[in-house]
Amino acid sequence: MRSAISTSLVIISTYVICHGLTAYLVTPVQRIVLPEITIFASLMYLPHGVRVLAVWFWGWRAVLPLWLGNYVATIMFTPTSVQDLTAPVFIESMTVSAVSVLLAFELFRLLGRNYYAGQSPMLNWQRLLLIGLISSLINSFGQTLVHSGILPDVNDLPLAATYAVGDLAGLFVCTVVLMFIFRWIRVSQPNE
Repeated sequence: MRSAISTSLVIISTYVICHGLTAYLVTPVQRIVLPEITIFASLMYLPHGVRVLAVWFWGWRAVLPLWLGNYVATIMFTPTSVQDLTAPVFIESMTVSAVSVLLAFELFRLLGRNYYAGQSPMLNWQRLLLIGLISSLINSFGQTLVHSGILPDVNDLPLAATYAVGDLAGLFVCTVVLMFIFRWIRVSQPNE
């Protein structure tokens, strides 16, 4: 029980931190380039990396902590005026985000490719990126459905592309950072 709570808190806090980095570093630049999309989609959404890694490691049990992390991040980083105008949409959007990666992992499992952690002796970054791509497409499609009719004068295809690009860029950045962290840990351990 204690381990489940600890893991949940790590997922929630990591999600919130990555969302904050996206809100304070990526969004200001994006606001200049694509101001009409900035509220709903990011060109580099770091929490997608958290989603992929959390579900890879913890499976279906990661869905609730991911949803809660998204909820806390929305409260912390989304302007109140936007929250008030689109409250039901945010609930739907958070649900789509929380389950998109699980759906991708389960799709591969149904096709005979179980890519969850512990299924292979070696960590395979390419598989995680593939899961990230498929889950990004699922999330992109779902988010476009959820947000359709809310964004004025925005074609659904560019919006869907923005979600997909942002999710993949965020996953890529998280993956690269983790590769360097794991490499640093491996190099800093004394030889036995």
